[in-house]
Amino acid sequence: MHRAGGGATSDSGRISVRAEADGEGVPLSPFWRRVVGAGRANEGLRADWQRQLLAARRDCGFEYIRFHGLFHDDMFVYTEREDGTPVYNFQYVDALFDFLLEAGVRPFVEFGFAPRALARETNTVFWWGAHGSPPTDLSKWSGLIDAIVRHWVGRYGLSEVRRWYFEVWNEANLDGFFRGTRSEYFELYRVTARAVKAVDTGLRVGGPATSNFVPDERFSTEREDVGLRITAGRDDIDSLEWRPVWVEAFLDFCAREDLPVDFVSTHPYPTDWALDEHGQGEKLTRSKDATPQDLALLRDMVAKSAFPDAEIHLTEWSSSSSPRDHTHDTVPAATFVVRSVLHSLGTVDSLAYWAFTDVFEEGGAGDELFHGGFGLLTLPGIPKPTYHAYRMLNALGDELLERGENHVVTRHTDTGRLSVLIHHYPEEEPKSVPASFDDRSMADATEAKGTPRDVHVRLERLDPGAAFEVETLEPGHGGALAAWRDLGAPGAPTRQELDHLDRRARATELTAMHADAQGELTFTACLAPWSVTLMRQVS
Repeated sequence: MHRAGGGATSDSGRISVRAEADGEGVPLSPFWRRVVGAGRANEGLRADWQRQLLAARRDCGFEYIRFHGLFHDDMFVYTEREDGTPVYNFQYVDALFDFLLEAGVRPFVEFGFAPRALARETNTVFWWGAHGSPPTDLSKWSGLIDAIVRHWVGRYGLSEVRRWYFEVWNEANLDGFFRGTRSEYFELYRVTARAVKAVDTGLRVGGPATSNFVPDERFSTEREDVGLRITAGRDDIDSLEWRPVWVEAFLDFCAREDLPVDFVSTHPYPTDWALDEHGQGEKLTRSKDATPQDLALLRDMVAKSAFPDAEIHLTEWSSSSSPRDHTHDTVPAATFVVRSVLHSLGTVDSLAYWAFTDVFEEGGAGDELFHGGFGLLTLPGIPKPTYHAYRMLNALGDELLERGENHVVTRHTDTGRLSVLIHHYPEEEPKSVPASFDDRSMADATEAKGTPRDVHVRLERLDPGAAFEVETLEPGHGGALAAWRDLGAPGAPTRQELDHLDRRARATELTAMHADAQGELTFTACLAPWSVTLMRQVS
């Protein structure tokens, strides 16, 4: 961040923010912190994973966590005797869920993938060999659901478990994640939802947990596989109508079959695979408005369905769906998070960032400290810029006083204190943050885009002398990637190097300000491209 007069600004003019501390506000639901993702259940038994979740809960306020692999072999939940009799073992699950609840984080339960003893096909996806296929015996699957839900009710109490969510499978529209048809998934949902509700009708169940939003032209087959075929060219993708996979068909099916839908879930990554006429694949990046547009469309779709009161949970989301995208380690990814969230207020019940940590092994362990992993935190726990984005969002109040293209002003009803969050997503980048797969060249080019922009903030009717802390995240402040590269990008940093990188990662720019004797505060600055500034009233 540069003080006023410290650089040229773009032709779009300055960002102007004005609000009165006692102005009329409207309720603001912090949907961005409701749920966060993690890789798989067994990783949650690790000490480093647990330490990082405690930090993320403290700093970012996450309330629920969702992960794959609850029934995977490494959790030892389900085996069978020689005669086929089921054997249940919930000890590992108990250890994990006990920790979560003690940490103040509730489980957003994903029922999947199949245990080996019930899987039609095995080792279909991920380094750890998830069994992504329909269960061979739906009556045994139903018995497993019944047994584990009743176990949870007995262990934690019905009032607690009624606050959880039960989601059926993960991304069944993708080959490898579910080696079956859409009809088979719908039948799996039927059996699972009825098993949950048989325990208690107040338990919440939903789906279809599909990936992704795709052009409307793809909605012609039962299978709807991962390939997106576009012959019009990459430049035309934003002119297409993008819709969530299977959601409308799922809602129609559940209405016809009188099945419960307490919430609708899908994964609105702003990317998708495309195939040209020769079958060659390429990853596409949609516009920077893709996420707020997708969420608004989904809200409208659910409102017009037979389940208008169903909650909407986007149970995976990030700037891209790759765990090897180097932009995940950069400031532009954080600015994308802030902009997408602030442009999506009031649309959904959760938008779950995937994922909170680089303790994440879908593709195996990352081969270096900054490998483009999904995590808000690196494997050793060093915060990335996206961690700061969620920490800053967590500082917002529960009342919205004023909003604009680049900012919001909020108030905390318990204290009356204000928080202002401003972002500078440069107009030179019309897309969601372009992915950087093979190396960091695209990530570096994206971070170099943009022109500084003036901002002017005027807050009125404050208490005289009210104190504010102003914090700015920008390239050079609030990230350790550059410092790691300065060290020579060590593959195995020493403990001293990790301490140095952690300090650099937490070194956002901080200043203090006070309202004048008339209760007014004016803040003027020149924001660097991709910067995010939080003004937080502290007294």
